[in-house]
Amino acid sequence: MTSKPKTAISPTRAEDYPEWYQQVIKAADMAEKSPVRGCMIIKPWGYAIWENIVRGLDRMFRATGVKNAYFPLFIPLSFLEKEAEHVEGFAKECAVVSHHRLEQGEDGLVPAGRLQEPLVVRPTSETIIGDAFSKWINSYRDLPLLINQWANVVRWEMRTRLFLRTSEFLWQEGHTAHATKEEAGARTRQMLDVYARFVEEYLAIPVIRGVKTRAETFPGAVETQCIEAMMQDRKALQAGTSHFLGQNFARASGIKFQSREETEEYAWTTSWGASTRLIGGLIMAHGDDDGLVLPPKIASSHVVLLPIYRKPDEKSEVMAYTEKLAKRLRAIPYHDRSIEVEIDDREMGGARGWEWIKKGIPLRVEIGPRDIAADSVFVGRRDLPSRKKESVPTDQFLAGISELLDEIQDNIFQKALRFRKKHTVAINDTGAFYDFFTPGNLEKPEIHGGFALAPWCGSSECETRLKADLRVTIRCIPFDKKQTTGPCIHCGAPADQQVVFAKAY
Repeated sequence: MTSKPKTAISPTRAEDYPEWYQQVIKAADMAEKSPVRGCMIIKPWGYAIWENIVRGLDRMFRATGVKNAYFPLFIPLSFLEKEAEHVEGFAKECAVVSHHRLEQGEDGLVPAGRLQEPLVVRPTSETIIGDAFSKWINSYRDLPLLINQWANVVRWEMRTRLFLRTSEFLWQEGHTAHATKEEAGARTRQMLDVYARFVEEYLAIPVIRGVKTRAETFPGAVETQCIEAMMQDRKALQAGTSHFLGQNFARASGIKFQSREETEEYAWTTSWGASTRLIGGLIMAHGDDDGLVLPPKIASSHVVLLPIYRKPDEKSEVMAYTEKLAKRLRAIPYHDRSIEVEIDDREMGGARGWEWIKKGIPLRVEIGPRDIAADSVFVGRRDLPSRKKESVPTDQFLAGISELLDEIQDNIFQKALRFRKKHTVAINDTGAFYDFFTPGNLEKPEIHGGFALAPWCGSSECETRLKADLRVTIRCIPFDKKQTTGPCIHCGAPADQQVVFAKAY
């Protein structure tokens, strides 16, 4: 009987994936639950990832002409009521402010000073930004108007999970107004492509680009485009959305302009957003049973230097060498920032290295008297087994670190891509489809879930039935969808499109 391999995270992914996820966050010291129900405290190691996401995405947005602004956290209730489908879609998630002060009551502080009109804590900003746009836009010369804001939003969730679904979360939301339908449509796709490029190139997560079904479309939008990623439990995660709003919100908010032909027209608008949910996706796409695995381009830091000395008289020499190496590393550019270095000289023995493995740092570098004598360093990579380390001449390590980090980045992406391909299956038979999404299929454990590419007739009834039976949704109709003439996977009616079905977060 072989003994079970020891892992840094317990339970493992195979034993209890949801609990494994929570333990990875705890072990990496990324975030924790707050005293406010459903909200989280993002700790420095986790927040640094968000800062890197903000930096990377913001640069990409600005390259397309987008400017940043900021709008109020509070939205008058009457604004949400202007667009019926929109308010219906968010009504159950809204937090509402009804009073403006506290007074001392018999049993403590009580709300007082009832507001004449209640204020909704921002669940999304289409309505209040639309009100501003209606004042800013008068002529076709004012278009296109391209605005983004980095902010927090509140959606009162009943079941929360750190990063993936919390009552308050951080995000960006872009909002644009255009003179023509075609221009707004092109912007919708352009911003989705920005998300896809960022998630693949920085987060190292492969995605599928496509369009949501009517049932999954953003409330009030004409069309929602999305990118979908596969997590290691084979569920889908929506990693970014871009919405073509048509003229719906322009009519509701009165966003009008005088055209070149001197006629009054309603603007065509879009909105698009991504959130701290990306960090949850990062954890679930790449983490292993030893903890977090961070792609270098998005990592909180790139390298940790671990000075090792056993005698007091060795410390000064080892620390001097370590500090000098850190200075040289920090002078090396790596994509849009410089190499970021941690120095950990705590006296913890082997536990020190394991802490950094659990935190997912791409490179661990040990430096001891023997390494200094050989002018070398002992290097471990997070994308390789923890025991696999090698001695590298220091100058060689410095000269090749950028290429080494890029190699790690690509290895992480390719591993995720192989996983998605392995668990993406074309299915045309209804029985096989139900088997594929039936958990605990002991006879065929390898086919209990993933992405199913299956024909769909376009009927919302079939979509609803499959969701009720299997908790499976159509994640998207891929842009590169294959035309099919097969029967619908549910009802058997003729279908001319193949869509992506999956269980999802």
